[in-house]
Amino acid sequence: MKGNNGLKLFLVFALIAVMTYICFAGSLFGLVKIPGVNDIVPGIDINGGIDAMLYAVTEEGVKPTQEDLDTAKVIIGKRLDKAGILDRYLTTDVNAGRVIVQIPWAPGETDFNPDKTLDMIGETALLTFQEVDEDKLDDNGNPLPTNRKVLEGTDVVNAYPAQNPMTKGMEVVLELNDRGREAFAEATGRLIGQRIAIFMDDQFISAPVVQSHITEGNAVITLGNRDHDEAVKEAKELADTIRAGALPFKLEAKQVNAISPLLGRGALDVTIRAFIVAFLLICMFMILYYRLPGLIASIALFMLTIMTLNFVSWLGITLTLPGLAGIVLSVGMGVDANVIITERIKEELRSGKTIKTAIDLGFKRAFSAIVDGNVTTLIVAVILYFFGTGAMISFAYTLSIGVIVSFFTALTLTRTILNSVSDIDIARKTWLYGVKEV
Repeated sequence: MKGNNGLKLFLVFALIAVMTYICFAGSLFGLVKIPGVNDIVPGIDINGGIDAMLYAVTEEGVKPTQEDLDTAKVIIGKRLDKAGILDRYLTTDVNAGRVIVQIPWAPGETDFNPDKTLDMIGETALLTFQEVDEDKLDDNGNPLPTNRKVLEGTDVVNAYPAQNPMTKGMEVVLELNDRGREAFAEATGRLIGQRIAIFMDDQFISAPVVQSHITEGNAVITLGNRDHDEAVKEAKELADTIRAGALPFKLEAKQVNAISPLLGRGALDVTIRAFIVAFLLICMFMILYYRLPGLIASIALFMLTIMTLNFVSWLGITLTLPGLAGIVLSVGMGVDANVIITERIKEELRSGKTIKTAIDLGFKRAFSAIVDGNVTTLIVAVILYFFGTGAMISFAYTLSIGVIVSFFTALTLTRTILNSVSDIDIARKTWLYGVKEV
């Protein structure tokens, strides 16, 4: 084996070993804590959760309107998104003046302790408009909080989406009270050409540039050029979010109950056992039918599973049974890709090509078919993410991650191992690739 290929082979197996250790140990050899499979947050259908009735508490005991409750629902949803809790159920009850929330138990809970999970939701969000320090930006170029506040949510009387009659683009119009009008007029006169950032708690929302001195008490947030339907939806959500800063009430959990798992740990255990048995049978078939390429494909499939589980834990995605189905489906995509590659290699060997040439041509000719299959599946996953709800989003997440990882393992990992192993004399026998000597 050539030195360069030997090094590549060593690095590939070292990567597999490290990723596997992190997945099951939840750390990097005990030195650094890295989330692993045991840190994945199970969904309500697997682990159960809580059902909380969050009642609006007002000073005069007046029940909130449907619009106020919808705004509170948006805030709770955003906080759950930020916490990675995708498996949830949110609804409003205007007659009782409450928001009904069903969410999984908090990560790490062994006994029912609803307070830990409710802490993820928190109280009514605090909206602030802050001056921007251009030297303090995050990795995406978004401003970080400076605590130099221009306005707070209580200064906003109303916020509503509108279409600019000139540009036809969507925007959010803010109506300010007297105190907000004075503060905003002073700030916009002083910060022309600079950005004012909008935060919900410490979560960045938008950072419009001050175009002119605004004194009439209205401000406009322009959403820029994008798809009209997407802009309309974003404008409505942003207006709802901004109005939340001016809510005259807080939400108090007065009724909290435990939810039994819909399917339970038993169903999860059965699913995992079925997946392991199916995985082993697939590997046996691949090795017996395709021989050496089948063995290497099995190693790539193992890496696909480990990397997908790692990404799910690192991203803090709630794993439901549909989400687990997404992982299983992505492994099926990985099998399909490796079968296409191996069959192309066998075709080249039957035509008299050398092992090296057959491997190179096999991957080149399988590339378009693999891309087509992965891209079409990825499109479906993206559509499910944007139009699905609850557990369906978990399925879309895991399927998207699995398809991307499958593409990497099939076209990079498998190819690297095959090219490296083909330098060994015994690995140059065509019968090891399921082809008789030509």
